[in-house]
Amino acid sequence: MNTFKKILTGVCMAALLAVTMHPISIKAEEPDSESVKVTITSEGNKAPIFHAGQKQTWKLSIHNDGPGTLSGAVLAPELGDSNDVWPFKTEFQHYQKELQSIGPNGTQEVEFEFIQREDVPTSRYNIQFKIFVGGEVIASQNLYANTTAKPEDNKGNQSSSGNDTGDAGAISGADTMLADAGGFSNGGASYSGGGSEGSASVPRVIVTGFTTDPAEVRAGSNFTLTIHLKNTSKSTRVSNMLFDLSAPTEGSDEQTMAPAFLPASGSSSIYLEGIKANGTADISIQLNAKADLLQKPYSVDLSMKYEDSNAAQIEASSSISIPVKQDARFEFSEFEISPESIAVGDEANVMCNLYNLGRIKLYNVKATFEGTCIEKEEVFVGNVESGASASIDAMLEGKKATEGPAKVKMTVSYEDESGKVSETEKELQLEVMENMEDEMPVTDMMPEEQNGFPVLPVVIAVVVIAIIAVVVIILKKKKKKQMLNEEEGLLDELDRPSEDEQ
Repeated sequence: MNTFKKILTGVCMAALLAVTMHPISIKAEEPDSESVKVTITSEGNKAPIFHAGQKQTWKLSIHNDGPGTLSGAVLAPELGDSNDVWPFKTEFQHYQKELQSIGPNGTQEVEFEFIQREDVPTSRYNIQFKIFVGGEVIASQNLYANTTAKPEDNKGNQSSSGNDTGDAGAISGADTMLADAGGFSNGGASYSGGGSEGSASVPRVIVTGFTTDPAEVRAGSNFTLTIHLKNTSKSTRVSNMLFDLSAPTEGSDEQTMAPAFLPASGSSSIYLEGIKANGTADISIQLNAKADLLQKPYSVDLSMKYEDSNAAQIEASSSISIPVKQDARFEFSEFEISPESIAVGDEANVMCNLYNLGRIKLYNVKATFEGTCIEKEEVFVGNVESGASASIDAMLEGKKATEGPAKVKMTVSYEDESGKVSETEKELQLEVMENMEDEMPVTDMMPEEQNGFPVLPVVIAVVVIAIIAVVVIILKKKKKKQMLNEEEGLLDELDRPSEDEQ
């Protein structure tokens, strides 16, 4: 028996020691998806501009919009499987940043350093960032990054320094991407004929930028494109300049295929008398953006033909990228309200559908119901793809009685791809009545007329008749008893003489 106890004691000690050396792993509770809502934005809502071969910092903001606390989270970009989606040098297997705990309505700044590959053209890339908690994705956001192609020399070859030499002058920083207005790039310039073809330098005309009026180009609308030019030569004037714009063809079939941009009037060619040495000039043209364009940048090629001081013909080319915006277009179905009238403290179910008829995706759609007769109610719908529909379903609680149907306002807010918030409104009618159970008077407990029949007078009449009947019966019985007594007395009087005679 003692031996058994010793063995049992030894087993227990071994188990306790194992637990002490290898504590049980308890999985941390992951945040509730309903209590933690996270948004990822770029600093200042700007698209960063990267340059070939250069390292640059991209600053992001992580904001906790939910009531819960975000903890144990990791932020990482999606590297993709090809160079077409990732314009940076891949120096590490993973790019990720561990986030500190972020409380409700809290924000944390995060920085990533990327180096643009030298073979990347001037373009715009869509980089996806994701937030992970316990290996699960709880939030993701696509953010834009603009890239700048490696500068070219006078012969059209890419230059490692980014500067032209000789009479063409320095153009460092000319081939850049504009974050808000799209981008541009310049090609090489060469003689197409004339006595100066063997010259060591070519007077080069480059694009230094452009603007549009209005600033945001909307699909289906006209806009004025102004291109800023510079003659990089410090000694040679250029003249007799002819520019021609050509846009890519867009459309899904032969009937709808057409250039993305067409001149609003006239031709796509522009004439300029000349630009002095080291001088600048602007050219403008009014264009129309095709109505069915998708919301993205569209490249426009600019070809140039001009002459130097010796009348030698020179040809050059540049390209610009014009972002096109699509207006959000959607409709609501009719409201379904059940019931259409409620008492204070009761609820009514309000439903309608949102139909996204536009060509852009609606992000973070939210519906807010407000009115003097109801408690404020918010419903989060989420993202709605182009051509899709979403249901808005809310329970509205009556707060204050109304005199007949009252106005309730539904405000729907949504974001576009850049995070810009827009709102629209729609109204419905709802009647709220007083709660009758709390205010029912005592007189209501009395019998009421049903179907117009006078119940109370009939009851009173029946009672009166019953009382009269009882009185009559009592009087009859009393009178009958009195008559019987009188008859007995009379018989007694008749019997007395006969007794005396005996």
